[in-house]
Amino acid sequence: MHPRLLAEKIMEWVREDAPHGDLTSEILIPRGLRVKAVVRANEAGVAACTEDVAEALRILGLSAEAAKRSGEEFSRGDVLLYIEGEARLVLLLERTLLNLLSILAGVATTTRQLVERAKRVNPRVRVAATRKTPPGLATLTKKAVEAGGGDTHRFSLSDAILIKDNHIAIVGSVREAVRRARGLASFIHKVEVEVESVEAAVEAAEAGADVVMLDNMTPDQVKETLAELERRGLRSRVLVEVSGGVTLENIGEYAALNPDVISTSSITLKARPIDLTMEVLEVIEDHAARE
Repeated sequence: MHPRLLAEKIMEWVREDAPHGDLTSEILIPRGLRVKAVVRANEAGVAACTEDVAEALRILGLSAEAAKRSGEEFSRGDVLLYIEGEARLVLLLERTLLNLLSILAGVATTTRQLVERAKRVNPRVRVAATRKTPPGLATLTKKAVEAGGGDTHRFSLSDAILIKDNHIAIVGSVREAVRRARGLASFIHKVEVEVESVEAAVEAAEAGADVVMLDNMTPDQVKETLAELERRGLRSRVLVEVSGGVTLENIGEYAALNPDVISTSSITLKARPIDLTMEVLEVIEDHAARE
């Protein structure tokens, strides 16, 4: 996300939090008073989008610098972000910034855990996000997945052709859906088909799909499907993605079956936010504040 667009987004969220201003700060804090502050971690995690946020804060009139860059691990007590500027503005932004960075660090941390667990079993497998993201946070959430070492998958409906169950229900069959997609799609767009059975996976591969997504299959069903694709000489023609029901507890079992990709919405929708806090370190007196 471009820094100016992120700055605009932050101010949209601030308007929700302070539709008529920050009453407490406006009563207690003189106009023009400046402070130095930090965003500090109350627990360990993986940083995400700190550089983006710092640049957006600079556009909004503050001095800001990322102490931990995207993808860097941090411990309890570590500083993630340095901020300096008008005290009223810093406090106006405080909760919005903490909410945003906490959510994104949670996504990056959860992604890192899943990636490490999967790659211990299968170093070549990719762990990917899905399009299930909080409204308004799709781009930043996907960047947080990337910071955690995961694959972003589609950013939007415009990125690739993913034929799902409702498309097939309307079109009539997997084969016909792939045929239409292949006939009209640009060369640059891959065609992926979501399937729920061995037979549908074979049909998609035979029809010319680039990627076959095995949706909500158990490990035993995935194993059976991969074996059938191999038996028919189709395995090398498609990427196989496993999706649905993937957790930290079972991702190793799926990874051991040797799919190409394991995708899960748990890293974007179920990640626990990391506890962060903002601390004012220094009050900077100036003439404007004393008048």
